[in-house]
Amino acid sequence: MKSNVMIAMAILVFGNLFSALYDVSIKWLPEGSNAATFLFIRQLVSVLMLLPLWIYAKRPTTRHLKVHFFRSNTGALGAVCLIMGLMALPMATVSSLFFSAPLMIVLMGAVFLKEKVTLTQWLATILGFIGILILLRPSEINWFGIAVLLSAFTFALNQLALRKLPDTENPSVTLMLYNLLSIPLTLVMVLVQGLEGVSWELVGMAALSNSFLLAYHWACVLAYRKAEASKVAIAEYTGLLFCVLFGWLLFDEWLDGLSWVGAGFIVLPSLIIPWVSAKMVNFRPKKSSSQKLDDSLVRQRMLIKRRRIQTP
Repeated sequence: MKSNVMIAMAILVFGNLFSALYDVSIKWLPEGSNAATFLFIRQLVSVLMLLPLWIYAKRPTTRHLKVHFFRSNTGALGAVCLIMGLMALPMATVSSLFFSAPLMIVLMGAVFLKEKVTLTQWLATILGFIGILILLRPSEINWFGIAVLLSAFTFALNQLALRKLPDTENPSVTLMLYNLLSIPLTLVMVLVQGLEGVSWELVGMAALSNSFLLAYHWACVLAYRKAEASKVAIAEYTGLLFCVLFGWLLFDEWLDGLSWVGAGFIVLPSLIIPWVSAKMVNFRPKKSSSQKLDDSLVRQRMLIKRRRIQTP
C-alpha cells in the first residue's frame, strides 16, 4: 500500500477518535439538562465560533436561501433526535443505527433523483435494514432507537438537499446558515421541552462538542487531500470501534449478542461489498462506470461523516 494512503488512513483513524469523543461529550451533559436546551445553546455557540471564519471569507452570501432553510431545520430535528438517543442508548447502538444513513441516501437518490442503483447496492440496503430491525427489535420497541433512526433519515435528506447547492458557494456561508436558520426552531423545542440545566458547564460542553467536530473535520480534509476517497474511506468504520471502546471504558456499556449481529448487518455490507466489487473489476478488460456506482456506499458514508461538522 502506498505511503500516502497509509498516512491518510492513519489521519482518518485519528479523526474518528474525535468523532467518538463528540458522542462521549453528549453522554457527559450536566445532570438536569435536556436535549433541546443543549441543542439551543450549541447552536448559539456554533454561530459565534463560525463568525470569524465567515468574516475572514469576506462575508459571503447565498442565492439559495430556501435550500439552506430546509437543510437547517431538518438538521435541527435530526440533531435533537440524535442527542436524545445518545443520552439514553449505548454509544455503539447509536453509531450502528446511524450507519443506516448511507443506505437511505441510496434509496432516496434512486426515488427522487433517479440515480442508478446497482444490484450490490440493493443487497447492501436490504441487509442493512434487516440489521435495523434486529437492533430495534419490534417486539421490544425502543423509542430512543427510533429517534436515532429518524435522525439518520433527516441527515440523508440533508445530504440529498446539499446537492442542490452549487460547488462555487463558499463553505463558510453554508455552515453559518445551517446553524443560524435553525435557531428559531430550536427555541420552539426549548419552549416545548422546557429550559433546563442552563449553566456555564453546559455552555462549556457545547463548545467542547463543537471543537471535537472541528478536529474531526480538519482530519478529514487532510486525509482526503492525500489519497482517493475510495482507498481510505474504509478507515471511517473505526468510528464504531471507538464508540464501542469508550462506551465500555467510560459508561460500562456493552452490546449483547443479537445487537452485534444487527450492527454487523448494517456495517459489513457497506464495508465489504464495495471492496469485493473493486476486486472483481480486476478481471474486466477496462474500468467501467459501474465500479464507481458500486463504491457509492463508501462515498456516501464518507460524505455523511465529513458533513457532521454542519450538524447543529
